[in-house]
Amino acid sequence: MHALVVFESMFGNTQLIAKAIAEGMSPVVSVDLVEVGAAPTRIGDDVDLLVVGGPTHAFGLSRPKTRDSAADQAEGDLVSKGNGLREWLAGLERGPASVRVATFDTRINKPRVPGSAARGAEKRLRRLGFVIVVPAESFYVGGTTGPLLEGEIERARGWGELLSLEATGSGSSGSGSPSSLRASLKGVEEGRSS
Repeated sequence: MHALVVFESMFGNTQLIAKAIAEGMSPVVSVDLVEVGAAPTRIGDDVDLLVVGGPTHAFGLSRPKTRDSAADQAEGDLVSKGNGLREWLAGLERGPASVRVATFDTRINKPRVPGSAARGAEKRLRRLGFVIVVPAESFYVGGTTGPLLEGEIERARGWGELLSLEATGSGSSGSGSPSSLRASLKGVEEGRSS
């Protein structure tokens, strides 16, 4: 089984999450990790699982203005310097029916702040004919430029493991099952938000 992880990242936080997700998936599936500027606009038949993630900007996917604002706040170069996920998704060809998809984002950890880049990407991918394998997931940063909150890298690895199990249909019972991993990840998230 082969997975493609496509990410957009301004300050490097989403890139770290994407790498951790790929690490979590890699014991079960082969994984290619690609920055959105280098991502293909046609998903080949060799891809079984497409994972797409980016930062939440202004309650959704980034736009040219929000990326300009990020560039103004950056102390160094941005990771994603060109188009973002919004533009990539707009140019993405309709997907093969066999490709499963999952989306993630990074966002500030503030209660009741609406919007999610992951949910926006999920809607667009569903319209393109991709099958959503798990609901969109958010990973949290302490401020606009970061850093990631404690435990988010580990949670991303666990989510990657869950994705690989869901996509392959393996591990249906026992401690490595999708349902036990889901419960474990939910417990970590609830502990962080308490």
